[in-house]
Amino acid sequence: MCIVVLLPPHSSTAGVNGITATAHLLRPFLCEDILARFCGRIRRLVVAGAESAKRPPRVALHGFPGGAEAFELVARWCYADAESGCGGAVTAANACVLRCAAEFLDMAADAPEAASTAAPSLVRMTEKALEEMPHWPWHTVVDAVKQCQRLLPLADTTGAFDAAVAALVCHMTVPPPAGDATPTSSSPESSAFRFSCDTKSSSLSLRGSCISRTWWFDDLVSLRPGTVERVAAALLARGTDHRVVARFLFYYLKCRIAGASAEDKKEMLEASVTVMSGLDRSAVSCKGLFGILRIAAPLKLTDACQQRLVAMIGRKLDHATLDNLLVPAPAGTGSLYDVSLVLRFLEAFLRGSAPDEPARLKKVGRLIDLYLAEVAPDPSLRPAKFLELATALPAPARDCHDALYRAIDVYFQVHGRLTEEEKMKICRGLSYEKLSPECCKHLARNGGFPTRAAVQALASQHTVLKSLVLRDPSELKPVAPSPPPSTVKRRETCYDDGGRGGGENDGQVILYAGRLDLTLENQNLRSLLDGMHWRVMELEKVCSRMKTQMTKMKARRAASRTARSLPRMCS
Repeated sequence: MCIVVLLPPHSSTAGVNGITATAHLLRPFLCEDILARFCGRIRRLVVAGAESAKRPPRVALHGFPGGAEAFELVARWCYADAESGCGGAVTAANACVLRCAAEFLDMAADAPEAASTAAPSLVRMTEKALEEMPHWPWHTVVDAVKQCQRLLPLADTTGAFDAAVAALVCHMTVPPPAGDATPTSSSPESSAFRFSCDTKSSSLSLRGSCISRTWWFDDLVSLRPGTVERVAAALLARGTDHRVVARFLFYYLKCRIAGASAEDKKEMLEASVTVMSGLDRSAVSCKGLFGILRIAAPLKLTDACQQRLVAMIGRKLDHATLDNLLVPAPAGTGSLYDVSLVLRFLEAFLRGSAPDEPARLKKVGRLIDLYLAEVAPDPSLRPAKFLELATALPAPARDCHDALYRAIDVYFQVHGRLTEEEKMKICRGLSYEKLSPECCKHLARNGGFPTRAAVQALASQHTVLKSLVLRDPSELKPVAPSPPPSTVKRRETCYDDGGRGGGENDGQVILYAGRLDLTLENQNLRSLLDGMHWRVMELEKVCSRMKTQMTKMKARRAASRTARSLPRMCS
């Protein structure tokens, strides 16, 4: 007879005076001949113990998978086989644990004793049971997956975990049995945190199939993060809709994140982010990603996980709101908001296909202008960081720089100690040609801006006006309706030279409204330009009359001089 002691992994046998309850019950039946016949590990330990001691050998099994209950199942199977020759029963409830226990005890099918006696092999029997796992009931498969979580790493070594996950996925890809459906819409929501799928990808076809595709959500929320990651990867490998996988991961976090320890939260978030990073951009909710970001802030996720999360948010930046970007700065920085994080979002956004999509680029441009207006009053925001944020986007992202000008104006007001050089560096982010006339006038009178910036703004506006007037004449044509009187006068003046293209009006430009694509802001410019143009034309008319009068006066003077030089005729 041998005494079997079951010990936790990596524990010492020294000082162990008793045995587990299950081993104690089996003590009268623990014959080394029967156990050693099937278990190569026990056979080797018994032989080694018998050589070193005269008392009954004491076999210590460290980290036995499944504990005492699993060992009892193995022992009963060995004795049942010894008595009846057919072994114990292997069921769906114990197939995984028996497979791992058989691997631990070295109960291989090709053992010499098993080959010589033609006895049934526990390894063979459990593997045959695992092959039938896809036909097991749903809840039995779920229990098998949960059981394999506790049997790692042997569950991986034996392939039991892979078999259980594969069977689980097979069940998830078919409609649920009648009465077993548990649609997500009826699931309880966590009051501590809510994830939402606010993307436009939630189409009607998806909503119509929610019940048949999400009935398994509630049954899997109790799985460990590593198992969830494994199941999600298996679903994606079978071609499951990425939107369904994303919704499950958000639902899993929503149900589990409240009340979990910091370490558990970190593990859940890292597993979820790892899976989400491989999903389509349209499948993942932008609002949900920012929710993950806020929860992960104090948890110190791994660098790789943080990079994945930033990259995903960057790809969805055109769906973000101003509130999403207002992430508090890390403690000790002194700033109000984490501007560096937003810059990382922009880098990820520009690395993708966004520069080739003008609509997305302009949307992010408007968002960053709003963000600049919020962070500009922060007295701790350094000029270099503000300039980097203002110039992070390419030129096509902004059609108008008015919002950027207002943000810079606020920044200059709050940071009154900036030097002229620092201000000019920040002003380089402005495109004066894209400023409205109102903002340009305001900048010219704004004492907070450098004088050079005001001069550049006025010069650029002059260039804009000149380009509007001197636009390609081939693109301009008269308006069909009758023009106002002022326009008639202008045309008559232009055409008085008989089409010679010269004379007093040589070089004059006639501005028509036919094909000028002017915005509402430029209408004011046009009226102002008309007034200036007419003043010039009136001055030209005055000059022309003065020239004519001067010519006549010169002619009179010349005639009078000629008359004086002639001799007086005799009367």
